[in-house]
Amino acid sequence: MTSHDFGGIFADARVMVILRDLPPAETVRLAEQAWELGIDVVEVPIRTADAVLALRAVVQAGRERGRLVGAGTVRTPAQVRQAASAGAAFTVAPGLDLAVADAAVTYGIPHLPGVATPTEAQRALDHGLFWLKAFPAVSLGPQWFKAVAGPLPELRFVATGGIDADNAGDFLAAGVRVVAVGSALSDPRQIPRLAALI
Repeated sequence: MTSHDFGGIFADARVMVILRDLPPAETVRLAEQAWELGIDVVEVPIRTADAVLALRAVVQAGRERGRLVGAGTVRTPAQVRQAASAGAAFTVAPGLDLAVADAAVTYGIPHLPGVATPTEAQRALDHGLFWLKAFPAVSLGPQWFKAVAGPLPELRFVATGGIDADNAGDFLAAGVRVVAVGSALSDPRQIPRLAALI
């Protein structure tokens, strides 16, 4: 058990939805739809001040339903502080920055860094990060996960970037623990189709 353990957050989850750049009310509406369909894990990227407001709103809605919400696109220790202040249960980054991971530890929340190479994955693992976001997953392809699992079998991957209901099953079949879907959610049919994968 490390301070970056996501086992309790993801538990049996296979899908995470990423609700990016939407007004707070719409972000809450989509989060509630996901929760109602059995998708328990939601990430709200906080690239802007408005996005932090959306995160706060979804965190509050999640508390009322016993759901945990994470903050995404967390690239600096200052953003970790913002995320923690908003009540985020975890942070997610597009890349690997160990200072950001360490900042998350100081707030008692796990961090999910992004990696795209075995070198980055090994560096993260050596720092106690067993759960990693593989980004951009669609460029890496499902076979990348099978290949990396050979020398680094202890890692748990969340595939992000270019994932949708059409290709999510291929990544899960390749050993990915969780698929994260963001941009594809502009299609209102995606959340119900993704829920069918659970």
